[in-house]
Amino acid sequence: MATTRRQRHNLCSTTCLFLLLSLLLQFYSGQSDLQLNYYEQSCPNAEEIIKHEVYKLYDQQANTAVSWVRNLFHDCGVKSCDASLLLETANGIESEQESDRSFGMRNLEYVRTIKEALEKECPKTVSCADIVALSARDGIVMLGGPRIEMKTGRRDSQESYLTEVETAIPNHNESMSSVLPTFQSIGIDTEGTVALLGAHSLGRVHCVNLVHRLYPTVDPTLDPDYAKYLKGRCPTPDPDPKAVLYARKDRDTPMILDNLYYKHLLEHKGLLLVDQALASDPLTSPFVEKMAADNGYFHDQFARAILLLSENNPLTGDQGEIRKDCRYVNQLDS
Repeated sequence: MATTRRQRHNLCSTTCLFLLLSLLLQFYSGQSDLQLNYYEQSCPNAEEIIKHEVYKLYDQQANTAVSWVRNLFHDCGVKSCDASLLLETANGIESEQESDRSFGMRNLEYVRTIKEALEKECPKTVSCADIVALSARDGIVMLGGPRIEMKTGRRDSQESYLTEVETAIPNHNESMSSVLPTFQSIGIDTEGTVALLGAHSLGRVHCVNLVHRLYPTVDPTLDPDYAKYLKGRCPTPDPDPKAVLYARKDRDTPMILDNLYYKHLLEHKGLLLVDQALASDPLTSPFVEKMAADNGYFHDQFARAILLLSENNPLTGDQGEIRKDCRYVNQLDS
């Protein structure tokens, strides 16, 4: 008799535990689910509209494609992929754009161009967070990178996280002992981090972020000829932050996402300290060598890491909102 009661008790405990786990799984999946073609019913042309605008803006100003990629890093790397980056300082909001980590960010005004095109087609439907993600996806293709199938369904934050930017976005002079844990905290491993930093093959860097490697003495880890080129681009140790003084991150293919970045690192031609650290740190150097030897491998790992980044802690369901204007939180009468 006692055995029967014990068996019933164990069966009840097992059943209750199973039901509890099922409920928890349903709860958490409901909180974090993104899906492919999220706007298939509510705004069938949404992704095509974004792609069209990205391509059109690229034809007008090619560096917009680089900006889309950087936007994704700075938005999704801070707390959540929720377009908090786009909020401007107003109505009690302190913009993340005011952080030193956001220095040199450009073309944010063109997000408005994409949003206006979407609002004409499907008012109050497509989030600014999904614009950030999908414009990066399409920009990567324009820059010769891989086509990435991204899920959608993100919603927009109603607050900014200015105070968290400094710790969430690595600085240009940080070591791998600092950079790797930052990315690992959002689920990106060492291999993925090395691939993500390959985006440094794109665009340019202001002299403000370079001169500490050139003055008063040249960083001995820099290739001497490369240092001479950089000094030509940045001739003084105190450049004006508002002046157009910069060096290309990749002199050979500055608008192509390719593995020349890694080849240059192995030649001691890393532009930033954090770049050169990739090649010298024993945890990351094997991946640098592998990516330098195989562009396809680099693209595969870059695509994997971008997907992880783009799905970092999104707001979904009834969380957040769909902003009408990506620069501002909706007013109550919106």
